[in-house]
Order: sequence, then C-alpha cells, then structure tokens
Amino acid sequence: MSTINARLRVTRPDFSLDIDVQLPGQGVTALFGPSGCGKTTCLRAIAGLTRATGRVEVNGEPWQDDAARLWLPTHRRHLGYVFQEASLFAHLNVRQNMEYGLRRQPVGRRRVSLDQAVELLGLGALLARMPDTLSGGERQRVAIARALATSPRLLLMDEPLAALDAARKAEVLPYLERLQRSLDIPMLYVSHSPDEVARLASQLVLLEAGRVVAQGPTAELMARLDLPLARGDAATTLLQGRVLAHDAQDHLLTVDVQGAPVQLISSHPHAVGEEVRLRVLARDVSLARTRAADSSILNLLPARIAQLADEGPGQVMVALDMAGATLLARITTRSCRSLALTVGDRVYAQVKGVALVD
Repeated sequence: MSTINARLRVTRPDFSLDIDVQLPGQGVTALFGPSGCGKTTCLRAIAGLTRATGRVEVNGEPWQDDAARLWLPTHRRHLGYVFQEASLFAHLNVRQNMEYGLRRQPVGRRRVSLDQAVELLGLGALLARMPDTLSGGERQRVAIARALATSPRLLLMDEPLAALDAARKAEVLPYLERLQRSLDIPMLYVSHSPDEVARLASQLVLLEAGRVVAQGPTAELMARLDLPLARGDAATTLLQGRVLAHDAQDHLLTVDVQGAPVQLISSHPHAVGEEVRLRVLARDVSLARTRAADSSILNLLPARIAQLADEGPGQVMVALDMAGATLLARITTRSCRSLALTVGDRVYAQVKGVALVD
C-alpha cells in the first residue's frame, strides 16, 4: 500500500516539532490545529525547505534518511507547493506562469498536461491575462495549476485560502474538491478551518504544540468529543451515503445513510448510486423523544445517545449513534435536563433539509 512516512524533529529556542506519522499515499490529508502548532513547519520540513532531523519517504521514494546520510534538496523532491500567497511571476501571463511549472518535468515524466490543469481549475478564459488583473481567487487557482503542471508525486498546500475573503474562498473550494476527485496525486493540506477540512480531507492529523494529538479518518476525529474539532460553533459531522433519488422539481436529494433516507436541498447534479459526503453542523441538530407527525423538518432520524459532554455555559454536546454513523447535536443544558437525556436513550435527531450540505 502506498504511504507517506515522516519522522521529523525540529528544535528551536521557542518551539519544537516532534512527529512520527504514516499517512495514506492517496487522497487529501489535512494537517489541522491552532496557529503556532507546527503545521507549516511540518509541511516545510517534508518539502526540504526547513532542515529537520529524521526520515521522509513518499510512496516508496526516500527524500530524507539521516541514518543513511540521504538528503534530497527541494528541487529534487517531486512535489508541488502552494503557499498562502499565490506568488505568481508578475511579468508572465497565466499561460506562461503555468508553462514555467511544466518545464520543471522532462516530457517523459509528465503526468498532468497543461490542458488538464487548465480544465480542472477553470482557467481557459484567463490564459492571456497578467497576474495584476486577476482576483485573489483567480491568482490562487493559477498558483495551484502551476504546481500541478510539475506532475508532482505529492502536492503540499499551506493554507491556500487563508488570504482570501469568504466570497473568494467559496469560489476556489469547488475546484479543490474537483482536484480531489479527479487526480491520483496525494495532497497534504494545512488548515485551521474546520469547514475546509470537512469538505476536502479524507484523513486528518491534529497537531498541538508541535506534537500529534490524534490522526485518522476525518469523519471519526471530527465526531470525537475529547478533541477540539467537536467543540464550539463550527463543530461538524460528516455523513457518508449513497444517492437514492433526486427530485428536480423541489431540488431535493435523497441519500441513504446507514439505511436511513436523508433529504437535503442540492443544486449539484448527482447520479443515483453515487457516493456523497454530507456535512451538518452540530448547532443545526435538535433532539426529540418522539417522532413529530406534523413538522417542516424533513429528517427525523432514529438514533441512540452515545455520549454527553458539557459544551461551555448552558450547552451540551451530544454524540448520537445512527446505526454506526455518528451525528453531533449541540443543545442547551435546559433542553437536556427537561428531556432527561442519558447515555443509551433512544431519540430522534431532527435536521432541516436546508441545513445539510453536500
């Protein structure tokens, strides 16, 4: 099985990084944590931009092995790197910026064509434009395409949306999702945004003070009440399901999640049988002892209370087991008390169709 192995140590007067991780050699793995936890240092050490001690191996190819006195400089590591700022060459147009990346790989080793990068990032209409005429989102899409044009064996992204406002982030994220689905190139994605992690990453490494606190499938870690991702206003659950039907008249998508039909508003075209991942904020889930007979809420999902945890003054986070899938509900302490909720109780999780996102 293809893997990315990194055993790295960086020691500075005010900070130290000490990690030993084995990550999947495909898909998107997010490095997540608060500012200063070591995410960027880890990424730069894997790229060879920051000198660390240890070992780095990407899908069987050693990039660093101190015991064997092996050290490949960054330009010899087959990687693409996308920074927070696009850093395009100001004197080159969009096509020329991408061609610069293309020239880094000999013709025989190119796996991503210029046309493919242009199509994936939606850049066809921008090729003759100069960087100073582009929006922030457009510049970052060009930077990603330039990195892809190097046909990397590993794509490193260091908070590529951090410098963008909400509108520009919303513009770029669908393109990143397309890359995830279309390319067989593993990505390490640094972020402190739970929403970006939920949308893009299949695997997650949670860092704190230069150490790995937890790692594993994103859906599992985001639902663990002992970890910071399951706290606060942004706490999100990921539900994996299969499309059962799409009602074009009402724009309603019906998805099977562990045997339960879940309905949501969706304008995206989905084929019956297609695998989809749904995101639901814990604050959008309410609980009931009995199933409501007359309610505008489309999703009344039977579940069992698996765990209860205090969530700040006056609030409780509830972890629900839905036939093996985990759903989080953030409710008031008063509601928890009035319903007399305890671990093991059978309840109905109520989720509005407009609250679910695919």
